[in-house]
Amino acid sequence: MNILISNDDGIHAQGLRALADALSNLGEVWVVAPDRERSASGHSLTLNRPLRVTKVAPTWFTVDGTPTDCVALALMGMINRKFDLVASGINIGGNMGDDVTYSGTVSAAFEATLLGLPAFALSVVARRRVNFTTAGLVAIMVAKLIAKHGLPSNTMLNVNVPNCRPSAIKGVTITQQGRRRYDDIIVRKVDPRGKAYYWIGGKEPTWEPLEDSDYAAVMAGSISITPLHLDLTNSSAVEELQGWEFPWNDVSSTRGRRRATA
Repeated sequence: MNILISNDDGIHAQGLRALADALSNLGEVWVVAPDRERSASGHSLTLNRPLRVTKVAPTWFTVDGTPTDCVALALMGMINRKFDLVASGINIGGNMGDDVTYSGTVSAAFEATLLGLPAFALSVVARRRVNFTTAGLVAIMVAKLIAKHGLPSNTMLNVNVPNCRPSAIKGVTITQQGRRRYDDIIVRKVDPRGKAYYWIGGKEPTWEPLEDSDYAAVMAGSISITPLHLDLTNSSAVEELQGWEFPWNDVSSTRGRRRATA
């Protein structure tokens, strides 16, 4: 099995090495990762400048771009391999709830899914003293199951692991994406010249109490596995919006009359 690995914490991240070491038990591992931390880069693709790739080991490459860039380059011809699986992580800090839309870790797996490869993102819900041993074992388990069963069409897995010993894990829960409440996320400061500048951050967000959520599962000591779909359509809203009356003829005719009188 040929396995591609990327992340958003950068080529030197301890979690990247832990994931590569774990999955090397299943096949040949290739790593293409950003040259520095790219957290919260989302699903961004670099289009306004060329990307530079540096080979740092026989199967390790670094890119001066985003996680999405890394996966796109690797799968679209930079590496002369046909990959069977893409894994992103191991991220330090959970990627749950609304955070998945910002996450470079999740976006790397999304890019692989867009390009037709089975993929998963893996994060440990912790900021310090991270237990990569547990997450490595989870990576092996998930990779084996994907190899055995495949994944539903246009779907990737977002995996979040409690920061504890393997023996302390309560089990595995298939979850839904949770919801966070953000408050005071902009911090305003003033530099020595009296000009304002801003940090996006602030207080730690709180979570809505949803029983089936990724956050609830991790807080209960379980591994959370959330299937994420590429189609962001809110299907329940389609019927409601179809009941709206869109007065396009009125709008377009008004614009035409304005041009005629100009």
